[in-house]
Amino acid sequence: MGRPLNHERYDDAFIRGILDTVKTVAVVGASQGDDKPSMFVVKYLSERGYRVFPINPGRAGQLVAGVKAYARLADVPEPIDMIDVFRRSDAVPQVLDEAIALSPRPKVFWMQLGVKNDEAAGRAEAAGITVIMNRCPKIEYGRLSGEIGWMGVNKRTIDNRKPFAFNHGGSLRRG
Repeated sequence: MGRPLNHERYDDAFIRGILDTVKTVAVVGASQGDDKPSMFVVKYLSERGYRVFPINPGRAGQLVAGVKAYARLADVPEPIDMIDVFRRSDAVPQVLDEAIALSPRPKVFWMQLGVKNDEAAGRAEAAGITVIMNRCPKIEYGRLSGEIGWMGVNKRTIDNRKPFAFNHGGSLRRG
């Protein structure tokens, strides 16, 4: 997937490549309330064909947005392609330590909107993990697939074609 040099801006092709390649996503910090942003991400990504694993010690074994939750990353019963971090920036190093301890390691370490930690990003990249900071995969998927355009949000692209759909492991296709 390659790593961008600048974590302030990511090329659409780079983000699209990540979203089209990963199949399993662990959402660390899946909140207690079903009306929380992390729950919308779990539900949205699950509905788009990703295998999603909510991570929250207080909800382990429960269904979160219809998906079984786990206490920690090491409890997930299959390899994780991407970790989506819904924790404060100062909690990111601990999450990264758990991610690096996994075998195999995740391909992508994604920090949610408002979450940035340059030191952790450097350590993750040194461990061969691609890093995204201060972005939401739900928003990026919606923007790049054209779904978010249905709500009148500016997606920086003007066309009248049907929106794209990711097909997980291949290229984008018109839906």
